[in-house]
Amino acid sequence: MRRFLSFRDFDWTLLGMVLVLCTVSVLEIYSATLHTKYAGFHTKQMFWISGGLVAMFIFAKIDYHKLIDFVPWAYGVCLVALVAVMFFGQKVLGARRWIKLGPMHFQPSEWVKLILILVVARYFANLGGRSLTWKEIFKAFVLVGVPMLLVIRQPDLGTTLTYTPILVAGLFLGGINLRQALILLTAGAVLVAGVWSSGKFLKPYQKARLTSFINPDNDPRGTGYQLLQSKIAVGSGGVWGKGAAKGTQTQGDFLPIPHADFIFAAFGEEHGFVGALLVLLLYFLILMRLIQNAQTAADLSGSLIIMGIVAVLTFQIAVNVGMVIGFMPVTGIPLPLMSYGGSSVLFAFLALGVAMNVRMRRFVN
Repeated sequence: MRRFLSFRDFDWTLLGMVLVLCTVSVLEIYSATLHTKYAGFHTKQMFWISGGLVAMFIFAKIDYHKLIDFVPWAYGVCLVALVAVMFFGQKVLGARRWIKLGPMHFQPSEWVKLILILVVARYFANLGGRSLTWKEIFKAFVLVGVPMLLVIRQPDLGTTLTYTPILVAGLFLGGINLRQALILLTAGAVLVAGVWSSGKFLKPYQKARLTSFINPDNDPRGTGYQLLQSKIAVGSGGVWGKGAAKGTQTQGDFLPIPHADFIFAAFGEEHGFVGALLVLLLYFLILMRLIQNAQTAADLSGSLIIMGIVAVLTFQIAVNVGMVIGFMPVTGIPLPLMSYGGSSVLFAFLALGVAMNVRMRRFVN
């Protein structure tokens, strides 16, 4: 062992960039909700960020190998929690996604992302990075597919989709070859086409969301409303933006939930193209720093864990930003560390804590 683990090995540069992003989040939530019914949510966001920081430092000190050893039990608990949501979850806007414990609400499907990252890392690390057989690939699909099926029944299509990059990253780093990848891509395209044409698996509003982004003007006051208002907000920001708390779409309550799913649209309206570009640059630097840490990990399981985190964060950023500018359908996927939401914020910090954990043990034999 090079030396006893200490926080000298902690990635303070990465934490600094994350805290800058969190500061932008709190300020934007305050600004975007100042004259709306959501005023005051920035203080709740500060509470979740503070709790997330504490959890991150705790997870950074727990050996990630112990987490991997314990994860089969955690996986079982998560499956039980997802089943419990179906029967006892709180129903909001037609979906059962939250469990209420006193004054607290939490979304088990958000926590499943971290558990799946660890499960997939454990599975492929045990295979040793060699070429995968079809049986091993099938087992990986089952590991991720079971919670996906439980979450899609809530229904929560957005969160379900965030599990996919975890599997893709695991397969890519775990040893899948080109021929197998092409076969899976073809089968996936056929499956998606079959699900779409059958009309039995997606709710009507989900299907409407997936099609409205192509031509939202067909239903400007219905399924196309959110997307149209988001595009108007982003476009009206221009190069430099209208200024904090001066966005007409946001303050006029035209932009839906500006503190959560559409926070990037609110930010773009207030701070323009330049501000949006700086936020995207910050995300890029965070992701590159995580990838650098994955490259210096002490073993394959550590690399798989960090790259699983990178895959989820990249997917969420791409889908959320694409959604608010009209390149993606509205799916309700939050923007990591920017959108308001306790479960989402805590997942991000716990994931970063595990990534720090891997980095701190990169020289430990």
